[in-house]
Amino acid sequence: MILKKHYFLLFALFAFQNIEAQEKERQTIDSVKTLKLEEVVISPLHINSELQNTPASIAVLSKKELTQNNTTDISTVINTLPGVFMQSSNLTTTRISIRGIGARTPYGTNKIRAFYGSIPLTSGNSETVIDDIDLENINQIEVIKGPLSSIYGAGLGGAILISPQLSKTKGESAGISTVYGSFGLLKNRFNYSLTGKESSLNISYHNLKTDGWRENSAYNRNGITLAGELFKKKNGKLTYFSNYTYLKAFIPSSISKEVYDSNPQLGAPTWVASKGFKEYKSTLAGLAYDFKINENLNNSTSIFINYKDSNEPRPFDILHQYTFGTGARTQFSGKFKIRKTENQFIAGIEYFTDNYNGDTFENLYKTNNGQGSLQGNQLTSTDQKRHFYNIFSQIRTLLSEKIEFQAGINYNETHFELTNFLPQKTSTEKYGYDGIFSPQLSFLFKPNTKQTIYVSASKGFSLPTTEETLTSTGNINPDIKPESGYNFEVGGKFYFFNKNLYTEFAIYRMEIKDLLVAKRIGDDQYEGINAGKTFHEGIEISAKHNWIINSIFSLNSFIGASLGKYEFKDFIDNGIDYSGNKLTGVAANKINAGIVLNTTSGLFFSADFQFVDKIPMNDANSAYADSYKIINLKTGYRLEILPNLNTNFAFGVNNIADEKYASLILPNAVAVGNSSPRYYYPGLPINYYGNIALIFLF
Repeated sequence: MILKKHYFLLFALFAFQNIEAQEKERQTIDSVKTLKLEEVVISPLHINSELQNTPASIAVLSKKELTQNNTTDISTVINTLPGVFMQSSNLTTTRISIRGIGARTPYGTNKIRAFYGSIPLTSGNSETVIDDIDLENINQIEVIKGPLSSIYGAGLGGAILISPQLSKTKGESAGISTVYGSFGLLKNRFNYSLTGKESSLNISYHNLKTDGWRENSAYNRNGITLAGELFKKKNGKLTYFSNYTYLKAFIPSSISKEVYDSNPQLGAPTWVASKGFKEYKSTLAGLAYDFKINENLNNSTSIFINYKDSNEPRPFDILHQYTFGTGARTQFSGKFKIRKTENQFIAGIEYFTDNYNGDTFENLYKTNNGQGSLQGNQLTSTDQKRHFYNIFSQIRTLLSEKIEFQAGINYNETHFELTNFLPQKTSTEKYGYDGIFSPQLSFLFKPNTKQTIYVSASKGFSLPTTEETLTSTGNINPDIKPESGYNFEVGGKFYFFNKNLYTEFAIYRMEIKDLLVAKRIGDDQYEGINAGKTFHEGIEISAKHNWIINSIFSLNSFIGASLGKYEFKDFIDNGIDYSGNKLTGVAANKINAGIVLNTTSGLFFSADFQFVDKIPMNDANSAYADSYKIINLKTGYRLEILPNLNTNFAFGVNNIADEKYASLILPNAVAVGNSSPRYYYPGLPINYYGNIALIFLF
């Protein structure tokens, strides 16, 4: 059905060994020994917590994998997952697509829901930002591919679940670390944890900055994270979390093919002249209470806030945005028997409200004597409120020791209201979508405890963003509908060689209808239409292996590949028929591989390899970004200096072959005047970094 291409796999070496401050007790360097691959435990909010017993494609990144590079760029590790593609430029302009879903979004990420613990990272206007969270404050990331999770909103692309780092070792610990690298890269971090019998405290501060390698690309981020547990008892606990971020990142913007080929360090001239940047303060905070009602029934309830105040001077205007979201979520889980048949269930409701205010002003940078942006008269002022709720349930029935059945359903209602105050006052418009039912059905077969095969069918949806709901005059467009689609999937999860080899595969087919198309009508104005259908199918495979070489050396390896076919099935835009063309903005094929070599002395060497196929940059398929291959190398040494003082040194080289590639492309860029379309955000050339970490155990 697909797989017209086969690729020779370059198998390179990679991994990262980092001392985990909250996890380590006094210990000497571990001797090399054969370790079985641990069975992966996923979020407790799933109906079952073992990855192997989940009839869905869920990719998991552990703490070690998240910190396997230089701990500054999440896209490097996210891109090791088959079927997941995160494009990034200057650390702050990012786009995530899963199995091609979300690839055509002009800027940012939508069609994917994300959570940090129980707090939604997806705003009321359907946009998701995960890059603000320091990688070292994350314990695990799970990526649910496709609309297979009724519990998390049945998003077409899927869901990203981020677990906060909490201390699990009683007592006190503290750590400091520094990363220093090319182009002025500098990250400093401090963390402290205190864990007692009934409570815990985890606090960390980090500062990440870089001069950037392109014009107008300096970046500076400060973050403080506070998390822990209170009132820990046998039957319950209260978890608290807050994260504050201040960011100021200058924006070089995209460039044309000619500039990309000749001098990719240049920024877009108007962005350089206006010294355009993005600056914001954001706060996430939440409380979650988990309570065991009785032996067969549990409840988890959370409340949260999400606040963001941003300022973005751009060549064509200055945008001020203020967003304040609040919400709550409660779910019951438990088990029961019908005759001899065991059943598990989850049922709950999630409510979210989001208040948005956006104002634009003239940018008088041309009259500011080369000093950059200068705010002028106000141009527009808009308020939008969005309310939505999900009602969800899922059941798991163990038909026998080898066969189980799962079914779920999600019901969503979304309502919003819009008020324009400028350029002229208008009355408040109210609108809402009809209720959306998203069912899911799966069967799982376990011939033994080490092998699992599943089949599933599901339906999902994606809500329009704020811009897509509006007409060119700034009013609500009543003709816009959410996208919806069906997903069919067959997969398997297998352990071999005494659980030293773990493999997965998934074959999927998805069709999306009422495709949302963002049509550019101005410098930063887009109008949405439902323009047709897209077709997504593919195969994903992955494997992880542990191998003991001798009493000194051990080897860990991984490989992951996704081979896909994403195309427009029925798509006519402005009278032009694009049916049969490849989907814009995503590589159909992607391969990652790596190995890490460990020694008993604490010395390690690692490397990874990534291949990304060419990317169609416009709907007509008349322009493509070239395919590329990236190799990263790293070596380091971990050491116990004193019984309660550990250290880690490392040095790495990213993009060692100095490959020229586009780390982000702007889909369907429009030429202005006689200039060429500005599709390209160039990726970093060869770059170096070193890091040192000290861990104190009290």
